[in-house]
Amino acid sequence: MIAGSVSDDGVPVIPLRIGDREWRALIDTGFNGDLELPDALRSALSARFIGRTRFLLAAGQTAVEDTFLVNCPFDSATVLAEATFRSGEEILVGTGMLKHHRLEIHFPNRTVTLEPVT
Repeated sequence: MIAGSVSDDGVPVIPLRIGDREWRALIDTGFNGDLELPDALRSALSARFIGRTRFLLAAGQTAVEDTFLVNCPFDSATVLAEATFRSGEEILVGTGMLKHHRLEIHFPNRTVTLEPVT
């Protein structure tokens, strides 16, 4: 299980420990991919280029980005995931990473819970 919180601006966030650091990861239910990661994590996760992927964004816009396979720690396991990289410190967790979990966001209590389902 992963326990997180709802930020002051209403965004569900969870902690992810990657390498020797705990990162703040935003849950983005509008992103159906797996992960968007900071460039700083590319070598730490031994990212392997798999190709270019087209993403559909809000308002019908599209973006094409380099996509990589990474072995990412997630909920006490190492998960093979597809990731894109960008500058900055923000991690986005998309619905692809959540497909084997139940996500509960309790906005009044400002809690987030991710539990694996079997």
